[in-house]
Amino acid sequence: MANRLGPNWMNQVQSLAVSTHAGRLSRFALDVERINALEPTLTKETDDALRGRSRSLRNRSKLGENLNNLLVEAFALTREAAKRTIGQRHFDVQLVGGMAIHNRMIAEMETGEGKTLVATLPAFLNALTGKGVHVVTVNDYLANRDAEWMTPVYGLLGMSVGRILTGQSDGVRRASYACDITYGTSKEFGFDFLRDELKRLHLGDTHRKSFEQAFLGRGIHSEGETPVQRGHRFAIVDEADSILIDEARTPLIIGANNQPTQEEAAAYYGADELAATLVRTKDFKYDPAERKAELTLTGRRKTQSVAGHSAFVSLTVDGLYEYVERALRAQIAYLRDRDYVVAGDEVVIVDEFTGRMMPGRQWQDGLHQAIQAKERLKITLETITAARVTVQDFFLKYKKLAGMTGTATSDARELKRIYKVGVFRVPTNKPGRRVWIKDRVFSTELEKFQAITRRIIELHQHQVPILIGTRSIEKSEKLSSLLTEAGIDHQVLNAKNHEIEAQIVSLAGQQGKVTVATNMAGRGTDIKLFDGVSQSGGLHVIGTERHESRRIDRQLAGRCARQGDPGHCQFFVSLEDEIVEAFGEKPAKRIRARYKGRGELTSGPMRRMILRAQAKKERQHFRDRKLLMQYEKQRAEMRKNMGLNPVLG
Repeated sequence: MANRLGPNWMNQVQSLAVSTHAGRLSRFALDVERINALEPTLTKETDDALRGRSRSLRNRSKLGENLNNLLVEAFALTREAAKRTIGQRHFDVQLVGGMAIHNRMIAEMETGEGKTLVATLPAFLNALTGKGVHVVTVNDYLANRDAEWMTPVYGLLGMSVGRILTGQSDGVRRASYACDITYGTSKEFGFDFLRDELKRLHLGDTHRKSFEQAFLGRGIHSEGETPVQRGHRFAIVDEADSILIDEARTPLIIGANNQPTQEEAAAYYGADELAATLVRTKDFKYDPAERKAELTLTGRRKTQSVAGHSAFVSLTVDGLYEYVERALRAQIAYLRDRDYVVAGDEVVIVDEFTGRMMPGRQWQDGLHQAIQAKERLKITLETITAARVTVQDFFLKYKKLAGMTGTATSDARELKRIYKVGVFRVPTNKPGRRVWIKDRVFSTELEKFQAITRRIIELHQHQVPILIGTRSIEKSEKLSSLLTEAGIDHQVLNAKNHEIEAQIVSLAGQQGKVTVATNMAGRGTDIKLFDGVSQSGGLHVIGTERHESRRIDRQLAGRCARQGDPGHCQFFVSLEDEIVEAFGEKPAKRIRARYKGRGELTSGPMRRMILRAQAKKERQHFRDRKLLMQYEKQRAEMRKNMGLNPVLG
C-alpha cells in the first residue's frame, strides 16, 4: 500500500526527536510498522470477521486488559473499516496522531492533515471499555457532520454513535450519551453537565443511586428529571486550543429566570443616554487594554447633576457612577458585528478569537444589560446563577483528556499546567509548500484596505483563488463594499450559517474565486485546489490585520498549502488596527500621530512592534484565565465548607 513510513517521514521524526519527543516517536514508529504488518491479513477478511475481531477486543478490555496492548489491532481494524466504508485510508502520520491522543496529549497537526479521521483511532480504542467517548467539536454543524461521516466506520466494527445538538430533548440526549462514541460541542456537553447537577439536586439519594446503576448498565430512563450523561471518562477535543484556551475566560452559566423592575431597566437606558453626552479624556478615561472606563472628577460632577432624574431614583450616587461607566464600556469597547450581533431582540456574543456566535452566553456584571440598552432592546435583568462551571473545571472532570489542533505549541505550558496534557507535534504527510510573504504596514486603515483591494484585483486578473480573513463581521462587510465598487465578484461569509458556509469554503480553491470570511467561517472544511490552480501558486490567503493571538494568524494561514499543495499567505496591517492599543491609549496615539500621512511603512520594525503587542495581549488573556480559575476555586471551596454543591448557586 502507499504512504508507508518513508525517508521523508523518518527525516521529520529524526528532526523532532532531538527534543523530549525522541523515545515516544521511536515507540510510535514501531507501532506504525506493526499496524502496517497486519494490513495484508485484514484486507482479506470479511466484514463479519472484522466485527468478530472488534468483539474480541471489547471482551479483552472488559476483562481488564490494558488498552495499550490492544492498540495495534484496534488501529489496524479502524484503518481497514475506513477504507471499506468511506474510501479513506489513514496515513502513517495519522496513526501517530491517534497514538498521541490515546496517550493523553494534544496532537498538533497542520491544517488539512485529516484530524477528523485521526480521531476515529483513539475513539474506537477507548470505546472498547464500554464507558463512552466524547468527541468535542466547535459547532453543531461539525458535530453532526463528523458523526454522520464517521458512523459507517464505527458501525462496521459494531460501535454505536450518538450526537448532541442544540434543541434536542432529554430523551434524545440520553440515548446519544448511551452510545459508545458521542459527538457534540463543548457548550452542549458543559450545559448538559450543569443541567444534570440541577436534576440531581431534586433526586433523592435512593432514586439517584438506582438511576446511576441502571444507566451504567446501559439502561435508559424516560423520566424527564433524570440526568442524561453517564459519566466523563474520555474526551477528544477538536480545535483544542480554541476550546481549552480561548473559550476558558467565559464560564458556562445556567441562570434562573429573573425579570427586571421598571426602575432597573430605566437606569440602564438612562445611563446609556448620559454616557453618550460625555467627552473622552475630559469626562472619563478609557483603558483599551483592560476595556474599562473611569469617570474623571468633571465626569462625576456631570453625573451627579442628573442624579435626581426619575431614571435613577433607585440608585445611590456611587451606584450611578457604576451604571454610567458600564454604559461607556458598552459604547466604546463592545462593537456590534464584531463583539456581538443582534439577532431578533437578543444580543448574541461573538467569540473574539473565532468569530463564532455563542448563543446562550451572557457578559456578567451588568455589561450585557448595558449593551441591550445601547441597542434599545428589552432589558433582561442579569440572571441569578443556578449553576456554573468554568471550561477548565468541566474538562478536568474527565478521567482522560486529549485533543488535536493545528496550533498548540505556543500554549503548551498552559495546557500542561492547567489540564495536565502535553503537546505532541505530528509530522506532515507531505512536505509543506506554504510561502509566507512579508507583512505590508500602512499608517491608516483606509490606506490598508485600498492596498488589499488593489492586491486582490491584481491576483484576480491571473485567476488566482483568494481567501481573505477578517477579524469581524463589520470589517468583512467594509472590504466587501470596496470589492463591489471594483467590480470583483466575491462571497462574504460571517460564520452565521456553518453548513452553507462549509459548502462555499470547500469551493474556495477554484480558479478566480474570491472569498471574504471571518475567522471561523467554514472552519474544519478542507479547501481542495481545482485543476490549474497549483500552476498559479495555489490558494492565496490574505489577512486584513494581525489578531490578539498569534495562533489565530497561524490558523488563518493554515487554510492554504494543505497536504503538500502550494499556497501563499500575507498580512496587511495598519497603525489604526486594534492590536496597537495593547500598548495603552496614549502610546497608541503617539505611534499613530508620529507616522500619520506616511502611507506604506517599512514593515520590519513595525512587524516587531505588532509581535510585541500580540505577546502583551496574550499575557493579559492568560492573567484573565488565571484570575477566573482562582476565583472559581475559592468559590467552590467556600461552598464545600458550607456543605453545598460547588457547581450550584
